[in-house]
Formats: sequence, structure tokens, C-alpha cells
Amino acid sequence: MPRSQAQHREPNPVIVTLRRGLRWPVAWFRRWPRWSRRAAAIVVALQLALVVAAAGYVWSVDLPSDPVPPQASVLYYRDGRTVLARIGTTDRTDVPLTRVPLGVRQTFLAAEDRDFYEHHGVSARGLARALWSNVVRDSGEGASTITQQYARNAYLTQERTVGRKAKEAALALKVEHRFTKDEILERYLNTIYFGRSAYGIEAASHAFFGVSVDHLTTYQGAVLAAMVKDPTRGDPAVDPGWTLDRWKWIIRAMSDAGWLPAGAADRTPYPEVAKESVTASTIGGPLGLITDRVEDELVAAGYSRQQIRTGGLSITTTLDAGAQQTAITTIGKALAGQPETLRTALVAIDPRDGGVRAYYGGDRGRGYYDDALAARPAASTFKPLVLAAAEEHDISFRSYYNGTSPRVFADRGGAPLYNVGNLQCPVCPLDTAMVYSLNTPFYAVAEQIGAKSIRDLALRLGVPDKYGDQTTMVDLKGELSPGRTRSDIAIGRYPVKPADLAGVYATLANGGGHAKRHFVVSVTGAGGTVLHRHKVVTTRVLDSGVAADVGAVLSQVVEHHGRVPGIQAAAKTGSQQFGDTVDSSDAWTAGWAPGLAVVTWVGRDKPGPIRTKDGKAINGEGMPYDIFRNFLSGALKGRPAAALPRAAEVGQPQKGDLETLGGDVAMVPGKVFPGPQKGDLVDKSLAKGGWNERVSRLTSALDEYANTAGDFSVSLVDNKTGHRYDYHGDREFETASVVKVELLAALLLQAQDTGRTLTSAEQQRARKMIVASDNDAAVQIYDAIGGVNGLRAALQRLGLDDTDPDANFGLTTTTAKDQTRMVTALTATGSPLNSASRELILQLMSSVNADQTWGVSAASFAGEQTAQKNGWLSRSTEQGRWIVNTTGRVSGEKTDVALSVLSHGHKDQQAGIEVVEQIAALTRSYLGW
Repeated sequence: MPRSQAQHREPNPVIVTLRRGLRWPVAWFRRWPRWSRRAAAIVVALQLALVVAAAGYVWSVDLPSDPVPPQASVLYYRDGRTVLARIGTTDRTDVPLTRVPLGVRQTFLAAEDRDFYEHHGVSARGLARALWSNVVRDSGEGASTITQQYARNAYLTQERTVGRKAKEAALALKVEHRFTKDEILERYLNTIYFGRSAYGIEAASHAFFGVSVDHLTTYQGAVLAAMVKDPTRGDPAVDPGWTLDRWKWIIRAMSDAGWLPAGAADRTPYPEVAKESVTASTIGGPLGLITDRVEDELVAAGYSRQQIRTGGLSITTTLDAGAQQTAITTIGKALAGQPETLRTALVAIDPRDGGVRAYYGGDRGRGYYDDALAARPAASTFKPLVLAAAEEHDISFRSYYNGTSPRVFADRGGAPLYNVGNLQCPVCPLDTAMVYSLNTPFYAVAEQIGAKSIRDLALRLGVPDKYGDQTTMVDLKGELSPGRTRSDIAIGRYPVKPADLAGVYATLANGGGHAKRHFVVSVTGAGGTVLHRHKVVTTRVLDSGVAADVGAVLSQVVEHHGRVPGIQAAAKTGSQQFGDTVDSSDAWTAGWAPGLAVVTWVGRDKPGPIRTKDGKAINGEGMPYDIFRNFLSGALKGRPAAALPRAAEVGQPQKGDLETLGGDVAMVPGKVFPGPQKGDLVDKSLAKGGWNERVSRLTSALDEYANTAGDFSVSLVDNKTGHRYDYHGDREFETASVVKVELLAALLLQAQDTGRTLTSAEQQRARKMIVASDNDAAVQIYDAIGGVNGLRAALQRLGLDDTDPDANFGLTTTTAKDQTRMVTALTATGSPLNSASRELILQLMSSVNADQTWGVSAASFAGEQTAQKNGWLSRSTEQGRWIVNTTGRVSGEKTDVALSVLSHGHKDQQAGIEVVEQIAALTRSYLGW
């Protein structure tokens, strides 16, 4: 072809298009501003450099030929030589992937890595997230893909740095290059830790289900897959709710992937899991819970449980071998031969550094309930915090407060507050009030300075702001002031964990310097490298003079209860009353000697009366104080004697609230004497002769009393003997507030009929109506049951034929007989009320606030429990005269009586109260029930 023709040949259209396409972005790029083009070029260059660097790094990392074999870690006492325990003894049997059912494999893919068979070992998004968390928050966040997890578990058991994350990703890429996906999954399933000392899916199958892996169902496999995220919490025996939620999430994920039918999570029953492993041994006794606490602390520091249990770590703890053995021995002697229901906790902390020197949360071993971490009402062990807060408000411990008993304070819903044993101390210095553990002076201080200031101090000293999702030291739903701290904090009504209370007292012992409670001193790797060392940081949270004053006052408590031989000590005992009995449900002693702060607690798994084998009530100054004193004596044996700081006399002596004193009281400063006791009005010497003789004498006495006491009626049923007594028991009286028991019974019958339980709002209204005698709550419940007609229907079912409902519930008429029938319906097995309804009503009647000081309780003795409802009303139709009624149950080991006294025509409320109490006491005096 001639050259001229070649020059004029049409160009290839494809080439023309490509050339135009190449020119277009170039031209577009050239239209950018120069600074934009330079920035873009730099970004591209950096990305290329990073890619090259990453490739080079991956190439430089060697993949070991064999994974690091799992090694048990060793815990040492604080001397670094004496072995405390070994954790992580392995239970492992490798199995080929072919033995793992397909559905079981899919549960792990759904839980940990749904794209496992699509990616090349690393999720870029997951890696970026983990790197950011490690750099910014030092969170120690783990890998996301199964390959990365295998690389970490197999090769990197001891590292937890940003460099480890990069190395982990590099190893994951090389693992993907060396092994097939099935081989990686097989290795992963054989190395993962499942808890209960089980490594690998075969060991886990036996530990949790008692079968080999090839007999696992898909749904059992999902249980095991759920545990990978947290092998300790994931154990269904530890936190079944958490495991169930994650199990359902995994089943739903499998349904979404098409591996299980839709809705399988809701239709399939949760598999039954062995309560404890049948293959793995665990650390028993008190040391078991210590290893749990050490492991928890290391997990919080960024270690995985698998690292701890397979990494061959040497962990030096804060525990002192001598102190720990003393704790175990002392508690063992205290509990020897005692009821098995008794539980005990002891936590001893070195105030200088926050190190736990001795710890006892129970003797059942690893994984069991830890009583040292169970929040319980702190009782009078919180009074030292009230004193410290008072001194921060310039109130000296020599200030005087009204220590009479009972007293009524504004934020208790009318509930009177008693001192222990109803002790009286009208002009009471705060140090004397502390020694005798008087409630009313410290409650008055709390009202004066504000309950919030005491809570704030407790937070500074070491009580956390929350336990789980629940804010600490505030009223709960259904209580008087939900979400708010009332002055009840002064008497320790709010729950606190023994371990946290020990931290509070350690801060006081350290002169107001707070050091975080901890169990771990250091962690050393298998190669000798120190991987972790606890750094002690002490923060000033309380003036040292205030702390010295608290210690000086608490040293008087020790003098009162009994010295610790050869040791200066400060302590406060405390007892949480069980209901209105003389029993305690929680008994405490908290205190310190120079160099060691200690808290001891005695109670039960579930709140209930705590007694010795001889049937004697256990209070703070009893068993807990004996454990405290004997432990300190043994733990500090051989140490040079040290003195507590002298009192600094912070604050000004004040007269406090002495203006509240009234009547004829002894104005002698510091004088403590007993006040009226339960049963004072009862004269048992009058109960002579047979039943008929006693009935005759009581009737004569009531006839005579009626000449001055006005119109009244009495009804009594003795459930122990079957005897019944009535004095005008069929006469009609207006009910006033005693009808509120029937209103609650009607609401519960309505709920029973529809097969439901009370809503939270209904429960709150019921509590207010019975406990605080709240009329607004009663009106709401009256409306809910259908008013007059609804109440009448309920009364007929309960057999209360003498009670006539009124639209105004307080004007309903009733008889004393009907009221004892109502009380009997709360205990009779044939009652239309089921057991749960009966228990609820009695529980609320046992917790009444405004009515505790009078009524049926006047006929009870110490050691007996009263469940009652009282009512009063000023009647304009009777020239303002008062209706005063009381009804309830008195029960004890030898007593179970339903008693009701109805009356009217009293000149004032107090006169009516005195009458009904005297009548109630007369029934017991003459009948001797």
C-alpha cells in the first residue's frame, strides 16, 4: 500500500476510545487546583508505601512450624515464691474436622466468622477497628476472623500490644497460605478454650454435655459457640441468661444464613447442660474464688482467659500466705458445728497500697457464688461515714444530738425509727452514739447535712456508683423515693459489697488516701519477660484529720466490745434487722489496725434470720466481731505494735437538734438507759386457771375498762390451740384504713382469676397503700377492683359477710370478727387467696411504716413478728371524736394469733391508740396466748 494511503488510513475505533478514555481523567485531573493534585499524589504515594510496607512485614514474619503448646499458669503469694494455685491444667483431645457435624461447624461460623470461606484470613474493617481501639483506648480488643483467632491462640498467647495485632494479621495471612480452610477450621476448633478447663471441641463436648463431638446436635453446638466470646461468663452454670441470649442470637444468624429453618430460635428448646464438668478438676475451697478474682482482674487489664490459662504465666498476687491461712482457720473455727445455712465473707486490705492480703468469699471453690461480692445492707457500719461527712460540715464528734427512741423523721413516710433495744440517750454526743450504735442521732445528722453528701463521700471512699445497671445507695422502684438517696443511708439500709466496704475502711485507715483494691502485683511470661505490673496510685479523698477522728471514735467501740490482744484497733459492728423481729439477716464488723483493714460479714444466701446452733440471734458484736478480732490477732502476729493516730478534733461542738427534745427527759449529757420494751403492757401473771376461767376474767376486765375507754370490740383466734374469743365481736364499726387489707386481697383475687401477676405499678400502689397507708393509692386500687361491687364480691369469697362496702372505702363498716377472719384467710391453706398472694399481703403488713409504734404489736414480745394494719379517722358527726382500729397477726415459735380491736369515740388520736393497745395487751395478759 502506498505510504500516502497508509497515512490516511482510518484509526482503529477501539484504540481511539481507549486513548480518549485515558486522556479524559488526565484532563480532568489537570483541571484540579495545583494543591489538590499534590495532596492526591501524596495520598496515593502513601497508600502505595503502606501496601509495600505491609507486604514486606508479612513476608518478614515467620510462621512457626508448631503452635505453642498450652501451659498452666502459676499464682504465687506476695513473696513471689510460695505457690497459691495453678490454673489452666489442660483437658484436650484433638479430633479431625470430619468428626464435627456440619451443623456444629456452622454454629461457630455464625457466631465468629460468617464469611470464613470467602476472605483470605483478615478482615480489613475488623483489623482497623481493633487497631484503633488498642491505640486510642488500650482496650486489648481481639481479632474478628476465625483465622486471626487461631493465629492468636496458637502462636501469640502472651502478647497483647498493637504490635501483636499486626503480627497476628500477618500470621493469619500466612496460615491461609499454608493450610486449607477446612484445616484452619479444624485447628481452630481443637485449640479454642471453652471454660471448665476444656480446650478444643471434643473436651468441651464432654465437659458440658457428656458426649463425644460427633454426637453433638446443632443446638448443643450453638451453646458451645456462645461460650467462645467469654468462656467464664458464657458457662450456663455461671450466667444462664447471658448464654441463652447469645445462643438465640447464633440460632437466628444461622436461620438468616439459610442453615436452619426460620424461627428456630423461638421454637427450639434450649439444650440441657451439665451443671458442672464431669471431666475437669477445679480449685476447691476458699482459694478457688481467689483465682477467679485474679483472673477477672487480668481480663479487665486486657488479657484473655485463654492467655491466662494456657500461657504459662507467673502471676504474683497481693495475698499474704500467713494472713490468708489465718482467715481460713478463723472462719473454719467460727462456723464449726453451726447451721449450714450460714455464709461468711472476709476481706482484708493493706491500706497503703490497696493490695488484698486475705480473702474469703466462700469455701465451695472456683465458679461458685462469691459472698464477698454480694451486696448486702451495710447496717451500722455506715455510721462512721456519717460522722466523717459531719466533720466535713464542721460538726465535731463531741456535738450533742437527740438520741431518744423512737423518733419520726420526715423522709421515712411516717415510719418511726428505733434505737437497738430502744436505748435512750436524750443528750447524746456522737462518739457515745457510735459506741452504742444509736440510730436516731446519726439519722438526725444525715437530715441536717443531706443524705447526698454521705453518698458522695461513700463514692469517694470506694463504693462504686453502680452495681451492674443499678445505681447504688438510692431507693429502688416501689420504695419511698425511687432514684433518690434518703437519710436511711445513715443506718446502712442500702446494700454494699463486703469487698467494697473493705476498700472504704482501708481508705479511712490510710488517713483518707484511697488506693484501688487489687489482687495482682505482676505478671511474668514463660520466657521471663515482665508483661504487667500494677501501679499503685493513691488519691487524697478525705482530710487526714477527719480520718483520725473517725479512728479515735471507733477505737472506743473496740474498747466497748473487747480489745484485740496486743493491737490497737478501730471497728464498727452492724446488724440488719430481719423484719420486726429480734433476729438479724446480715451481721457485720468493719475496722482496721495499723497496716490492715478488715471487713467480716455473716448472713445467708437468701435474706433470713441468722442464728447459732443454740438458736441465739447473730448480731455484729457476736460472731462477726469474734472473727474480726481473732483474724487481726493472728494476721498481725509478730509485727511491731503500732498506734492509731490521735484524734484531731475537727469541727465545732454543737447542740445539734436538742431543740427537738420534749416532755420530761433526763438532760444528762451522755447518759444511756433502756426505754420501753415490747410486751411491757402485758402481765402474764393474770393468765390463771383453765380457758373458760381466763375468758370470764378477761370479759370482766374489759367491761370495767369500757366504763372509761369508750366503745370498742375485740376478736381473737388462736391458731395454735383453736381457741376463739370475742368481746362484742359482731358490733359494726367503721373500718378506717384497716379495710386496705381487703382492698389488696380483692386486687390479688382479680389477678388470680385472670392468671396474671400484679404489674409493677400495681405492686408500687399496693406497697404504698399498706406500708405507708397512702389513701391516694387506695382510691386507685378501689377503682381498679370495681368499687363497691368489686369489693363486695371479694368479701363474699373471703367469707366476710359482716363487712358492708361504702363508696368512700374508709367509711365501710365491719366487725372485729370479720377482721380476724380476714387475717385467718392469710394463713389458711383453704383460703381463696393462693400462697403467693397470702405471702405478699403478710410481707407488706410486716413492713408497715406509720403504724409500727402502736396497735396489735403492743401484745407481742421480743422474738415475735407482727403483721398488722391500723387505721384512724376523726369523725365530724361525733364532734371530732376519733375512730381508732388495729388488726393483724402475732406469730412466733409458740404463738400464732389473729387479733382485731375496733373502737371509736376517743377525744384524740393518741388517746385512742393508748386504748386499743391496752385492750390488745389485756387479751394476752388474761388469756395467756
